[in-house]
Amino acid sequence: MTNTIKAGIIGGAGYTGGETTRLLIHHPYVELAFVQSRSQAGKLISELHTDLVGETELEFSEGISEVDVLFLCLGHGESKKWLIENKISASTKIIDLGNDFRLGDSVAGRNFVYGLPEFQKEEIKKATNVANPGCFATTIQLGLLPLAKAGLLGEVHSTGITGSTGAGQKLQDTTHFTWRVNNISAYKTLTHQHLGEINRTLKSLQPRFDSNINFVPWRGDFTRGIFVSSIVPSDKSLAELNKLYQGFYAEHPFTVLAPSMINMKQVVNTNKCLIYLEKEGNKLVVHSALDNLLKGASGQAVQNMNLMFGFDETSGLHIKSIGY
Repeated sequence: MTNTIKAGIIGGAGYTGGETTRLLIHHPYVELAFVQSRSQAGKLISELHTDLVGETELEFSEGISEVDVLFLCLGHGESKKWLIENKISASTKIIDLGNDFRLGDSVAGRNFVYGLPEFQKEEIKKATNVANPGCFATTIQLGLLPLAKAGLLGEVHSTGITGSTGAGQKLQDTTHFTWRVNNISAYKTLTHQHLGEINRTLKSLQPRFDSNINFVPWRGDFTRGIFVSSIVPSDKSLAELNKLYQGFYAEHPFTVLAPSMINMKQVVNTNKCLIYLEKEGNKLVVHSALDNLLKGASGQAVQNMNLMFGFDETSGLHIKSIGY
């Protein structure tokens, strides 16, 4: 029988805080001890995250208690400050969903392992502190890891579109319904903040990779999901490339090479990343899609927790897609 662990969430009012709460209250091996939020303390969690009405009677807390694992669902740049200001037991494991530690930064004696299971599952199993990858970073990397591992990665051109939840809960000019609906736009062309972690991972697998990831992200007129298409030069046949990807992901339950063209609805509300390959001449096109709030954030964080505590990797993550 697997022992139950206690978990806590810091910054529970945002989208990732809400999704992490949703996953943990139904996890078979987790007791959710608290969900902290300074702005919502004393309110029922289900008052803010209304999808949890009837699922939990927990209230947001102002303080914290000792737990086995702590999820930091704070804004980018806030996790490092929070860990400096709050003394946390060395025995408490930390999973940070922000971008503070993805490039190897440390704080308060804590060193963080990059938490992409398909890249370094064994290191995550031994880790005390994990930096959860970014959503676009996860989508792009899962499309390219097998090529980098085989030393086949050349210059990459990627285009990806994401839902409005990727911008966070704070209202901005480009997250208003009237702006987003029936509209798309490019942003942070070739400068997206996830490029650093993507390049770091790919170069660790293929040290001689000296090209750029030429990435153009797009804002979509939908709430959640990411779809990326990456173009890479390749002399391999499509059959050889499919075999390469199938072999690479054989031991990774959430990343699946699809037999036909994928679409975003297949992955929304799941922890899956679907990949589909196309070949035209000497160009390989890798399509990858996932839910930015789950495999791109909270779902991957719970997947990392499962690995860190020796649970089955898929525990608490059997979720059906919206499908249609």
